[in-house]
Amino acid sequence: MNEQQTDVDILIVGAGPVGLFLANECARRGLRWRLVESDATLSTHSKALAIFPRTLEILDMAGLVDPFLRLANRVSSVAIVSHQRRLAHLRFAPQDSPYPFIAMVPQNVSERLLAEHLAETAGTVEYRTTLVSAVDRGSHVVATLEHGGEHLDVTATFVVGCDGAHSTVRHLLGLPFSGGEYDDTFMLADVETNDVLPADELQLCPSEFGPVAIFPMSATRRRIVAIASRIEGDAPSLELVREILKERAPAGIEARALNWSSYFRVHHRRAGKLRVGRFFIAGDAAHIHSPYGGQGMNTGLQDIWNLGWKLDLVVRGLGNEQLLDSYGAERLPVIDHVIQTTHTLTRVMSTPNHWAQRLRDVVIPMVSHLAPFQHAFVERLSELGVAYRGSPIIEGPGRRFFDQSMRGGNGITRRFVLFCDDALDEATRNTLRQFAAASDDVVELRLGRRAGMTLVRPDGYVAYSSPTIDKSALSAARELLDRQLAIKTPA
Repeated sequence: MNEQQTDVDILIVGAGPVGLFLANECARRGLRWRLVESDATLSTHSKALAIFPRTLEILDMAGLVDPFLRLANRVSSVAIVSHQRRLAHLRFAPQDSPYPFIAMVPQNVSERLLAEHLAETAGTVEYRTTLVSAVDRGSHVVATLEHGGEHLDVTATFVVGCDGAHSTVRHLLGLPFSGGEYDDTFMLADVETNDVLPADELQLCPSEFGPVAIFPMSATRRRIVAIASRIEGDAPSLELVREILKERAPAGIEARALNWSSYFRVHHRRAGKLRVGRFFIAGDAAHIHSPYGGQGMNTGLQDIWNLGWKLDLVVRGLGNEQLLDSYGAERLPVIDHVIQTTHTLTRVMSTPNHWAQRLRDVVIPMVSHLAPFQHAFVERLSELGVAYRGSPIIEGPGRRFFDQSMRGGNGITRRFVLFCDDALDEATRNTLRQFAAASDDVVELRLGRRAGMTLVRPDGYVAYSSPTIDKSALSAARELLDRQLAIKTPA
């Protein structure tokens, strides 16, 4: 059975933000897709909140960013406050991105925006539909779905599990979910507050009682994440939130009403593989970690941004197995880095050791003024520093590439883009045109004011660059493409 004889190209399991984003990407690329969700509706709770600059760039390239920007509260600084003393105030304003801020958009709003765009362009979510089983037949997958007590077999070229920490897809594959659990119980609360704290500032507040993080959703609405001092009832009460703010938060903040709250346990885990044959996992199905740092949803969306174009090329008969394997090779080091960063932040924020607390409160004001620390802080939190050095399908550092021509949903789609200097002699221009024309299905040439040549992948990361445009550079670019394509580019 070839791909065109299957019911769909991509069967997506799970309609959280990660699954919804993949469905939108499939629609943008003209792939046949199906999105199933066991719940009855989209999430009604805010859950994940922060959207960082690199994710905003990705949403921009996917043609989805505008409604997020209209509804976002924009945060441009982070304060670290302990015992009513401001230890640090860090500007969050990366200079090389059009999005020098953190966009605060509640997860239920993000899901609604993604679902609305999907409904306008390509289709809808199949709710109350559960994946029962799935078997890889070599050339395709046969999946059994259950809806309303009835079973239905669906054939798909690929299956992608975006179905959360308790992923059915991951369990069907027998993939271990290695890591551990934090001892503490955490609480989350969305509260109406006064406006004593800046609406554009996020506060991290370590203390001997445990940490609290305060995310501004607006001037008078905030997300509170904290280690719970005690457990009462099924969910934290307004009184408990007030108690925690009084003992740990900056002076003057008042919790006036409680919109939603929850207790939760925190794990730091990841799957050992992200691909098994024709199955893939992404988002919380592949990795979970501490909420401090707000990296979870961003990392999941970036999983999909890495995977989507690769599935597209393979479905169209242009990509090979090495291209599919590169998903795990590229994303697992990023995931490990995120888990390490959030684990370190959680430990620093929540250490119960009195002397460690005192040392922390002395060191943070010292290092926070240093330019290298500020740069590293923004690069890590913004995810602008994510790169794919060491990838089997990249030569060089594999850094992100973003310019005006790549924006809006049509700026970069199915093809690699070869950016070259416009100030070239006619012979070199012809050579470049011939190079792109020989691989027209996968390479597009763009001339502009950029020295040398830069080959950019469909996800906006540099696959190869050279300060010169000559036979050697073009040969190296051709060899790199040949590693990941099912067809060889002509010499």
